[in-house]
Amino acid sequence: MSLPLIVVIVSILALALASLSVGEVITCSGIVPMRYRNDKISITDYGAVGDGKTLNTKSFREAIYRIQHLRRRGGTLLYIPPGVFLTGSFNLTSHMTLYLAKGAVIKATQDTWNWPLIAPLPSYGRGRERPGGRYISFIHGDGLQDVVITGENGTIDGQGDVWWNMWRQRTLQFTRPNLVEFVNSRSIVISNVIFQNSPFWNIHPVYCSNVVVRYVTILAPHDSPNTDGIDPDSSSNVCIEDSYISTGDDLVAVKSGWDEYGIAYGRPSSEITIRRVTGSSPFAGIAIGSETSGGVENVLAEKISLYDMGVGIHIKTNMGRGGFIRNISISNVYMESARKGIKIAGDVGDHPDENFNPNALPQVKGITLKSVWGEKVEQPGLIKGLKDAPFTGICLSNINLHGARPKTTSWECSDVSGSALQVTPWPCSQLTTTNYQTGSCSDHF
Repeated sequence: MSLPLIVVIVSILALALASLSVGEVITCSGIVPMRYRNDKISITDYGAVGDGKTLNTKSFREAIYRIQHLRRRGGTLLYIPPGVFLTGSFNLTSHMTLYLAKGAVIKATQDTWNWPLIAPLPSYGRGRERPGGRYISFIHGDGLQDVVITGENGTIDGQGDVWWNMWRQRTLQFTRPNLVEFVNSRSIVISNVIFQNSPFWNIHPVYCSNVVVRYVTILAPHDSPNTDGIDPDSSSNVCIEDSYISTGDDLVAVKSGWDEYGIAYGRPSSEITIRRVTGSSPFAGIAIGSETSGGVENVLAEKISLYDMGVGIHIKTNMGRGGFIRNISISNVYMESARKGIKIAGDVGDHPDENFNPNALPQVKGITLKSVWGEKVEQPGLIKGLKDAPFTGICLSNINLHGARPKTTSWECSDVSGSALQVTPWPCSQLTTTNYQTGSCSDHF
């Protein structure tokens, strides 16, 4: 665990207090109402033992098989009582709630030799790390609807260090498993659970719609490779709110496919809301990309607090990606101790193979960043478009990024156009102040 539990608890309380106001708290979580289940079963009814040693894979699979085939009206809640329940990977089913009581831990086995393999995602064409298939996520759902993962802040522990070591030692045969992944699913709620030590990405909804992730804590050591917090991927109507994330990679990263495979699949990520998220990472706080070949549009991120960051806000793509990044609004961000405050770049990320089209250039336009305050920021910002595909409509307003030293280094910019207003230190000459009242940024300032 990357921070003492007391720090996590204090952070969650601070988030809750910060969200209180005289009026009603603004939330997007109503897109998927929380479902109450009359029918309830316990994992112990199926022989599970929470001693941290007994392997309970058979119990989890039998309990979920029962939920799937009995089809109780209104669905079924699977109760995980206090204890440490060791298990291999398992699949969820529609119309169920996975409920972790206080003190309940679902812990992944570290016997990786027989971990199931599944096909690569069509928008990636191969595993994200290795050619071929990929290891199935620890908790997996495909083609589901009406699924809830919640409880009393119980823990889902991926025990990822064995996977991290394989990655470091270059002994991985296939791409590491995510902690939780939903594919082609809708009406998903994930709340009030602690996720820790994921082998790879933590929460990955891909080809999904109507997803709410709220009141979660996601933890992994800062040196754990690729342990992204929440990665909405080719998904729509996603709400991420009121959460604490401290991991080894981007806290929240919006994606939509990889080069020629993402272009061919053609499913964008859209209508993504990220609100009241606090966290720390050696990489990015709020990220778009770099896999954006299906397009990313209509993303709102606000009231974000970041500490000890690599990059506060990172919008990233590359030649060969194709797709688009447009109508992105990020506001009310506080960051403290960051190597770079803001980075919008067209030369980030690798390629799945040699078959990508270098002439497939991404379109980046309509990026609004406002009300951003940074302390101890080593370098304020970089905006680097592509020569044959300049970034347009980049709007910066009310941004103050203060350096750790008395004099902060300047911005770096190329192949970009847009406007800036009240930005300290002053950004690049390509961002003008003369047209903000009449230009493309007028509606945002």
